[in-house]
Amino acid sequence: MQHSIKVGLSFGLASGVITTLGLMVGLNAGTANKMVVLGGILTIAIADSMSDAMGIHMSQEAENVHSTKEVWISTITTFLAKLVFALTFAVPVLIFDLPTAIIVSIAWGLALIIISTYLAAKKQKSGVIGPIFEHLTVAILVIIATNYVGSAIAANFSS
Repeated sequence: MQHSIKVGLSFGLASGVITTLGLMVGLNAGTANKMVVLGGILTIAIADSMSDAMGIHMSQEAENVHSTKEVWISTITTFLAKLVFALTFAVPVLIFDLPTAIIVSIAWGLALIIISTYLAAKKQKSGVIGPIFEHLTVAILVIIATNYVGSAIAANFSS
């Protein structure tokens, strides 16, 4: 697989999963409102996908080692990967009640992190346990932190 596509897919997946899960958990803790969580997912799928794609674009341009074509392939792949992975989290919210959807989404997100990390480590012929532990730790810390932030907002700013 071409380097530019790997960059976009890996960044889009990781960012799509962690950002969307953090937003969902925080909004759920703060509002417990299904429409608010769904609206957050749709908003982040569009706005953050574009933002991250622009960030990858500018970062690769700044490196000054990639062709214009490579930069654009990474940009487009990042946008599409983040958009698609973020939108997958809308499915459980549409199907289940919100508490169940949050649990299903966390399981889905952590599974995506494990699978993508495993595949990358195997491709690099390196150990898998360390990278999986590292990536899961970051994802879980985001989930915990955003849950506390959402709860604190609800406790301190609810009418």
